[in-house]
Parts: sequence; C-alpha cells; structure tokens
Amino acid sequence: MTDRFYLYGIFPAPGPQALHLEGLDKQPVHTQVIDGFTFLYSEAQQEHYLASRRNLLGHEKVLEQAMEVGYRTLLPLQFGLVIENWETVTQQLITPYNQGLEKLFTKLDGQREVGVKVFWEADRELLMLLEENQSLKEKRDSLEGRTLGMDEVVAIGQAIERALESRKQAIIQTFRDTLNALSGDRVENDTLTEAMIYNAAYLIPWQAEPDFSAYVEALDHQFDGRLKIRYNNFTAPFNFAQLDRLD
Repeated sequence: MTDRFYLYGIFPAPGPQALHLEGLDKQPVHTQVIDGFTFLYSEAQQEHYLASRRNLLGHEKVLEQAMEVGYRTLLPLQFGLVIENWETVTQQLITPYNQGLEKLFTKLDGQREVGVKVFWEADRELLMLLEENQSLKEKRDSLEGRTLGMDEVVAIGQAIERALESRKQAIIQTFRDTLNALSGDRVENDTLTEAMIYNAAYLIPWQAEPDFSAYVEALDHQFDGRLKIRYNNFTAPFNFAQLDRLD
C-alpha cells in the first residue's frame, strides 16, 4: 500500500518534538519539518475521509490537544487533507504561499480564537414586542373579529416583521459594541438555525480570555435570560488561519 499522510495543521519550526497524541484511525501523530514549517500528521488509513461527526471531532481534538500542551501558534488545516508525498506540500502550499503562511503565524502569535453564538425565542420576542408597542399590538389585534382586505393584512404583517427585525438587530449591535473592542479581529459567520441570530468568532490575546468571558456573562445578565448564549473559549483558529483574509 502506498504511504499516505493525513495533515492536521502547521506550526512554525521547530514545533513540538513529541506530542504523544492519537489521530484519526487511532494512528499516532507525528511532525514533519519542511522548509521551516512543521506539519502535524498521522498515517492515513483511508484515501478519502468522510466528514462524519466522529472524524471532524477527531481532527479538531488533535489540534486542541496540541495547543493545550503549549504549542499555541498553530495553523489548522481543513478537514480531509490527505497527501501521498511531502513534495506535494512543497509544490502546492509552501512554495506559492510561503510569505502568507509567515504572516499568519505572526498574526496568530499569542492569540486565541473564541466563539459566541446567540439564540432567541422568536415567539417570545414577538409577545414582548407587542406588549412594548401598543399601537402595533392594536393593529395586530384588529386582524381578529373582522374581515380585512389583503393589502391591510399584508401591511400589518410587514410592520410586525420590520419591528421584530429591528429588535433582533438591536441585540446583535449590543454584542458588537461590547465585544468587538476586546478583539484584534473578528469574523461574523452565517447563522445555522432560525433560532440563531448571531454567530461570531473573535481573535483575542491568550491572557485576555477571562476578561472576555466576563463580558459575555455580563451580556447574559443584561438580557435577563431572554437569550441563550453559547460561548466556546478554546478552539483552533480556523476562522483566522485563512490566507484570503490577510490585509
């Protein structure tokens, strides 16, 4: 069988010497130094890896464990990258993107990625909105008990929709105003469900995480249980290890 290598991420050389980690397919994780870059890899037992939950978590676990033991400046590679020889890495990654990789290492040095996802209950927010806006509530209530023309129904529906969207944007802006100033860079990603209204990653100094966490907790108290906030304080910096995001 031809040797294949599954790649997890890249450290600046010299990188770790012995990590004692277990990778995909329960294979031991090794490092390979090429032209000043240290690649984290294990021997691939498959030609292609299915993007299953188990495999994705296994990929991320290797990266996070490496960071946990002190090798924090790490460029995570996308899931499923399998190569047959190291010359491919030199030709397709290091040679064309050498300067960009060095800039990413500089950007990530001493920094960590944290993530904030915010969820709301749209029905509950609508009820609160109507209680706070009696004029809009009266218009909504007018839908009951009498026959309305289609134009009137649409107008009332649109007015409620606009007010609810404005309410959502006000919540989002509160999170931006509070957290953006604490980070050196940030990425706002697509929301993944209808209940999710905000999905952002922040790049912050390692030692600043307790302060950042305290601000997230303060936001939770500020909204008095209205929102569900998922805060991830430790993850490989996938959102910031992207060559196309360099200035």
